[in-house]
Amino acid sequence: MRAKPDVNMGEREQPHLLVILAVLGVLGCVSFVAGTIIAAFFVPDYNWVADTISDLGAGVNQRIMDWTLYGFAAGIMAVALAAAHAHLGKRAWSVGVLSLAIIAGLVIVIAARDEYGDGDTGGVVIHIYLVYALGLLFLIAAFAMGWAIGDRHPHARIALYVFGALWAISAPIFLMSPDSIDGLIERILGLWACAILVTLCVVFLYRGRAGTN
Repeated sequence: MRAKPDVNMGEREQPHLLVILAVLGVLGCVSFVAGTIIAAFFVPDYNWVADTISDLGAGVNQRIMDWTLYGFAAGIMAVALAAAHAHLGKRAWSVGVLSLAIIAGLVIVIAARDEYGDGDTGGVVIHIYLVYALGLLFLIAAFAMGWAIGDRHPHARIALYVFGALWAISAPIFLMSPDSIDGLIERILGLWACAILVTLCVVFLYRGRAGTN
């Protein structure tokens, strides 16, 4: 006998799950920021303005940055899972969820490939293409989810639009910037990426805590 569909099934959210995933998302961003700071102390003559984050992933201490990126990827995936669970119903939101999930995978590939920052020209060099994909997907995620979130979380919508716009402005500047300042621009991009993720985490924390009260 076919079960009767539950009309409220799509509205059900597990508050504790949302809180856990949101916390993991924030911790992923903390991992990224802290890791880039710590790893720089293990690279001789590292220049915070001229040298990129990718330069931290090469050399004898590359594992520090690799694990930092793995933690960041785990945080991004946690945000994607939270967004999939607390789905706000529009197709644009689904586009954002898929974008975040792909971003997490790309960050893992970047960390695992270890082809950046060391001048290695052997094999298939895909790092630049992964960077292009990250640039596009973060932009899509910010604007798609900002639009889909609507009036339910107006402050988050504004924040996503603002950080998405800042990302859209900063990304081309990074790609065209000279080597003397590209490290600084890349760090600014990293902050915008974390701001997008943390904004979503705040939404999920709010929804989770509201569901537990």
